[in-house]
Amino acid sequence: MSVELNHTVVHARDNRESAEFLADLLGLEISGEWGPFVAVALGNGVTLDFATIPPDKITPQHYAFLVSEPEFDAAYAKIKERGIEHYADPRQQHPGTINHNDGGQGVYFLDPAGHYMELITVPYGGWPT
Repeated sequence: MSVELNHTVVHARDNRESAEFLADLLGLEISGEWGPFVAVALGNGVTLDFATIPPDKITPQHYAFLVSEPEFDAAYAKIKERGIEHYADPRQQHPGTINHNDGGQGVYFLDPAGHYMELITVPYGGWPT
């Protein structure tokens, strides 16, 4: 069997708020709740299991999502409509815009817990030839 990522825990100030934020933005559903976790399933079978922890214990992480052009356009429309601060770059030097790295589209923004979220339509380095 090959090694695959199955799930990871994402720390949040409010597990439901963070899970709903991501699910709504990406057109996904809450896929389950058990114990302290609210899960969001991604298209490749990986789940992000959001867990509420004290805000001072959250270490911001980076989560990058490879999405289709239509998924990007829908999510980016929501980002703009909701006034979510966003950037074309991870250093936040180009606010209010997107990038076109590797011939696709990309955007960076923060989730409610302060995690660095990224949406891209082409993987880093481009599609394999």
